[in-house]
Amino acid sequence: MTMILDAALNPAEIENLPSRDLAGTTCVVFDVLRATSSMITGLANGVAEIHPAATIEQALALRAELPDAILGGERNGDRIEGFDIGNNPLEYAALRGRRIITTTTNGTVALRACERAGRVLVGALLNVAAVAAALAGTENVLLVCAGTFETFALEDAIAAGELASHFPGASLTDAARACVASARAFASPLDGLLASRNGQSLAGRGWRAQVEWCAQLSRFDSVGVMTGGIIRAL
Repeated sequence: MTMILDAALNPAEIENLPSRDLAGTTCVVFDVLRATSSMITGLANGVAEIHPAATIEQALALRAELPDAILGGERNGDRIEGFDIGNNPLEYAALRGRRIITTTTNGTVALRACERAGRVLVGALLNVAAVAAALAGTENVLLVCAGTFETFALEDAIAAGELASHFPGASLTDAARACVASARAFASPLDGLLASRNGQSLAGRGWRAQVEWCAQLSRFDSVGVMTGGIIRAL
C-alpha cells in the first residue's frame, strides 16, 4: 500500500472540505503560529481535552454548557475580550487536567471543517515525528494548512513539508510537494517561521519567544486526535 499525500494550502480550499468525501482520509491540521502549537503544548502538559470552536459565539455557547472550562482564543492575534487566555502556547502549558474551549481566526475553523474525515489529527512542528508514527499504515492523508485570514501561511506549509519528508515512498500531489519545497527552502524551521508574515508580526510585537517555541522540531510525543468535536491526546 502506497500512502497518498495531498495538501489543502489555503482557507478557500478548507472552506470546501465539509462537502468532500473524506471518510477514507486522515486529515492533519496545521496552524503553527499558533493554535495547533498551543494545543499540542497543552496536551503534552496534561490538558484533559480541547474543544475547538469556529466562532466566538460557538465558544461562548460551549462555555455555558461547560462552566468549568477555560475559555481561550484570539482574533487578530490578541486575546478575545473577556476570555481567560489567548493563543500563547506557554499559557496552555500550565493547565494540567483542565478542559479548554478555544476559538482562533483560522486554526479552529480548519479543524471543524475536517470533522467528517475518517480521522483528524492535530499537527505542529512540535510533534512532527509523533504524527508521522501515528500515520503508519495510513493510505490517504490530507495535510491541512490553516493559513492566515484568507491567505496561505508559509509556516503551516513548512510543518506539513516536514511531516511529508518522513514518507519518502509516498505518492505526493503537487500541493504536498510544494510543502516539502517550503520546508527545504530554509536552513531550519525557525528560519522559516521568522521569514513568514506571521512570524515577523509576532516578533515585531515582542513575541519572538512564542515563535521560537513553535519552531521546535518534535519536542513532544503527543498527538491530538479530534473525535466528536473534542481533541484529546492519542
